[in-house]
Amino acid sequence: MSSAADPVTDFETNVQRVRAASDLFDSVMDRDPEFIERLRADDGSDWPVPPLPADDSKAWPRLLRQHRKQQSARIIWRDVLGMDTLPETMQRISNLADVCMQAGLAAIQADFELRHGVVRDAQGHRIEPVIFGLGKLGGGELNFSSDVDLVIGFEEHGESDGPRPLAAETYFTRLCQQWIKLLDEVTVDGFCHRVDMRLRPYGNSGRLVWSFAAMELYFQSEGRDWERYAWQKARVVAGDVAAGARFLNTLRPFVYRRYLDFTALDGVREMKASIQAEVARNDRQSDIKRGPGGIREIEFLVQALQLIRGGRDASLRTPSLLKALDALVAAGELTAENADQLRELYRFLRVLENRIQMLRDEQTHDVPAAASDRERVAIGLGYANWAALQADLDVVRTAVQQEFNALLAPRKAQAVAGSLQDYWRALPDHGDGAVLQSLGYADALAADTALRDLLRGPGVRQLSPTARARFDRVMQVMVEDAGRADAPLVTLKRLISLLQAILRRSAYIALLDEQPAALKRLVQVVGESALMAERVSLHPLLLDELLDTRAAGSGMQLQAVELAIDEIVFDGDPDLPLRQLNEIRQTASFRAALAFRDGRIDAHTAARQLADLAQLCLVAVFRWVRTEMQDAHGALPGAEFAAIGYGSLGARELNFGSDLDLVFLYDAPADAVSTGPRPLDAARYFARLAQKLVAYLAVQTAAGHLFEVDMRLRPDGAKGLLVSSFSAYAQYQRERAWTWEHQALVRSRPIAGDAQLCERFTQLRAEILSRPRDVQGLHDEIAQMRARMRKELDRSSASLLDLKQGRGALVDLEFHLQQQVLEHAAKSPQWLEDTGNLELLQRLDGDTDALRSAYLALLDQGLRCGLDRRPRLVPRTPAIEASAAVISARTPAFAADPSVASAGR
Repeated sequence: MSSAADPVTDFETNVQRVRAASDLFDSVMDRDPEFIERLRADDGSDWPVPPLPADDSKAWPRLLRQHRKQQSARIIWRDVLGMDTLPETMQRISNLADVCMQAGLAAIQADFELRHGVVRDAQGHRIEPVIFGLGKLGGGELNFSSDVDLVIGFEEHGESDGPRPLAAETYFTRLCQQWIKLLDEVTVDGFCHRVDMRLRPYGNSGRLVWSFAAMELYFQSEGRDWERYAWQKARVVAGDVAAGARFLNTLRPFVYRRYLDFTALDGVREMKASIQAEVARNDRQSDIKRGPGGIREIEFLVQALQLIRGGRDASLRTPSLLKALDALVAAGELTAENADQLRELYRFLRVLENRIQMLRDEQTHDVPAAASDRERVAIGLGYANWAALQADLDVVRTAVQQEFNALLAPRKAQAVAGSLQDYWRALPDHGDGAVLQSLGYADALAADTALRDLLRGPGVRQLSPTARARFDRVMQVMVEDAGRADAPLVTLKRLISLLQAILRRSAYIALLDEQPAALKRLVQVVGESALMAERVSLHPLLLDELLDTRAAGSGMQLQAVELAIDEIVFDGDPDLPLRQLNEIRQTASFRAALAFRDGRIDAHTAARQLADLAQLCLVAVFRWVRTEMQDAHGALPGAEFAAIGYGSLGARELNFGSDLDLVFLYDAPADAVSTGPRPLDAARYFARLAQKLVAYLAVQTAAGHLFEVDMRLRPDGAKGLLVSSFSAYAQYQRERAWTWEHQALVRSRPIAGDAQLCERFTQLRAEILSRPRDVQGLHDEIAQMRARMRKELDRSSASLLDLKQGRGALVDLEFHLQQQVLEHAAKSPQWLEDTGNLELLQRLDGDTDALRSAYLALLDQGLRCGLDRRPRLVPRTPAIEASAAVISARTPAFAADPSVASAGR
């Protein structure tokens, strides 16, 4: 007698256990001795599909069906015995469907080509069918006895090149009819896979096979919300994979909107109502897929979150529900705890669904009616009886319902004053505008006029009833909240301008209606920042940032920005890449502005993020421009180019809306000429490159423009060449540059270009700044220049301080630090390591904490002025005066006006 550890006994025990769980497994074990031996030797690797002989098409159905049965029995074995996890089980089931479909299609296609040839387009390129798998097949999460949801397409029209040619649509229709029959027809061996084609355009009444152009037109004109959900899970399962990938990329804007799409919730609500009505009609309480708290509710919940945010976050565009949960956690859209709960609820229901289907290989989602079947399922899942399993199932379904209902709960409207509601209902022809005065509007008449003009405009009058109801709710909250702002009328007018820009985009109104927190934040942001109000009005895509949970961190994530920029494809036409780059820049800078406004980052961090963002944009544009130049004029062997950032860009202290101070340099052999069909010498080549670079930075796209460029700091200023040779630039700096130009060199660094030339510039900068100098003469020159600048540029008054040019303001500190660099760098090279004020002031002797605080306080005020598009003139509050006093005390040479003389070299 075998011991308990005897592998033969263990195998037989396991066989009996799995037989008890599945009649399908039982029948395969009884009828297929070969299967038993394969099972004994199973190492977990896939079992290949048997070859389908080209000369015996009648054997194909039997071979595919036998393989499917063997593989299905093996999947049951591994599932019941816990050898595979649920994801592994679902993937095996999906892989089985894939390989059967691919093998069948290849066999039929080869046979078809013998009779009709290969379909080719007008250029002679081969055209093949593309089989899209949707639903759980598309997600790689097929259930055990599921049908396969398919849509069939082809990329281009054409005709086959055989002796009996057929048009592409006819060819692929006949081919796929045979293929579907091979998979779906019930024979003495059963079926291979049930095929469901109802998800194609127009369902059963539509054509079986569609050209990509026809499908794209259909989705543009007639695509419905449920089809967005269906195609969200699409992947190519057979046929021309590359062509299918191109089509899915084309279809992406239909599935995933470019903005946070809260209109997706309307579609889910409608589908939920339809499901509930179907449950009520057909008594589907026992249906663990479509019934209350069933699998479909989890699927809708996760897919809705994907649709809402997937247009902005590519990581959420996965057809797999389980992978989507991980992605939603990584993106900050679900907590790990919440995702774990949904994952466990889903796992419970899917395992139960599989075990119910494994009983007899039936496509059912209902709890078994027979008591004996219920007991078999329960025991197979490790429960003592069905009652114990039912208790857990009830708990799971209740939890699913709670999660699903929480997502779709009706928006709780923010309460507004009854007098405001009455006033709003009476507009635009009636209503007493005096109510606005009680809400905080000092100029109630102007506010009343603005609201009436808005409501009389065509944009509001043309809204659909649903959109108008949302607009009314949103607008009343805006009116009330704007009344609490520091400048109610200004805030209201900015909000009206924004609403007029987004009226035709129902998703944005839906966002503000569904998310009261975003609406409240919008009113605050618009009231405090003219720049942010203007950018949101011009680019409503930025509204998403008010709600994006990732925006709650420390401003822009530069690594993510860099990755997004790297994904932009430049194919020679700059329009689309520049628009995409502008969208990235707008979003990133807006995120930095929000973080700064909310106090999540300080002024120095915000200024540095803006400068680093500008550098990423400049590097990308330089790369594209160089590609264009090489395409048009060829390469320039041995030549190099560099863009040098000066001023706030060079110091990494950029303000919101600042232009870029740039100097362009090149180096090339004296006789260098480009290698292209239209050759240019080095000077002309790099002049055109620089012109194109500046133009692209300033070109207006649908997403705005990148940056204005200031070139006045180049040698000889506005009279100088746009691009200087490095040798001429070095000679100028060594022999002719003024002291103030060496001061400017302190705040300079390479931004983009060839590494060797950038390094040579850095060495030249160190050489110039490290020159021994007459200290007293240096002090006099810098003091004289500072006095001259203050006389010409300082806009301070008795009540206002010019944050840049005033006494004790930012330029005083900058001049003092530049003086220190020029004075000490010869003996202390560490002064050359930094370009920014904050880093340089740390090198000053003595305690610099007060100076650091003063500098940051003025920088903070300067950024806030930039946010509100105000001149950098601020009231002389005690805090401002204290900061200016600290800087004045450390820069006594600039505190009074010395005699103004011509600044020396």
